[in-house]
Amino acid sequence: MKPHRTRYWLNTTEVDLTKFEREAGEVCQTYLDAPRRQAEENTRTISVDEKTGIQALERIAPTKPTAPGQVERREFEYRRHGTMGLIAGMDVCSGRIISPLVRETRTEEDFLEYLDGVVQTDPDAHWIFVVDNLNTHVGELIVRYVAEWCGIGSDTLGKKGRKGILQNMASRRTFLADSTHRLRFVYTPKHASWLNQIEIWFSILARRLLKRASFSSPEDLSARLLSFIDYFNDLLAKPFKWTFTGRPLNL
Repeated sequence: MKPHRTRYWLNTTEVDLTKFEREAGEVCQTYLDAPRRQAEENTRTISVDEKTGIQALERIAPTKPTAPGQVERREFEYRRHGTMGLIAGMDVCSGRIISPLVRETRTEEDFLEYLDGVVQTDPDAHWIFVVDNLNTHVGELIVRYVAEWCGIGSDTLGKKGRKGILQNMASRRTFLADSTHRLRFVYTPKHASWLNQIEIWFSILARRLLKRASFSSPEDLSARLLSFIDYFNDLLAKPFKWTFTGRPLNL
């Protein structure tokens, strides 16, 4: 026993465990099927999310590097230079980060811009995006974009809050998850974004760059985020070995 050690545990808020198991299983199967889909169907599978509130913190004195018998020493106090957000997607088959977007906001317009940037990297491909249930991932703009990309007339979409596909979040999500579309979404279960592979990469980003860095401005933070992504794609990127099957976890 090691009582001094702990690990975070996140329980889903989904009360219907059968629904949770079905949705978790779909996400996991999407990861397992990604290599075959890419090889046989020209379908790209991308795990997407936003990392918000990344602080541009500047230490008030330089960090002292490690030396024989001496650990690295970082100044405790810092200056705040605001925050930035990162919208990023990881290609499940290669592990590479695709078309990252650094912004102060994470609006539906920002997500749409990111989505279009990814799709334009390979306009002839089919696309699957694994995302969580954030409202910007099921917005009207996203529905209209997918409809246009799939050749579905806008006159068939209905009206937001009133009728048809655009009526509410549930109807929009059903449309966006339609497996017959060239561009579709697979949603993680409620309060289970840990199933999204990009979250693993965000942890890598935090450990390798954000935890020990000092940023002089939001622009410096943005530049170094993008520089780290280039470095990661060139030297470190590889697909994750996904072993979770979607079955309920036991304590």
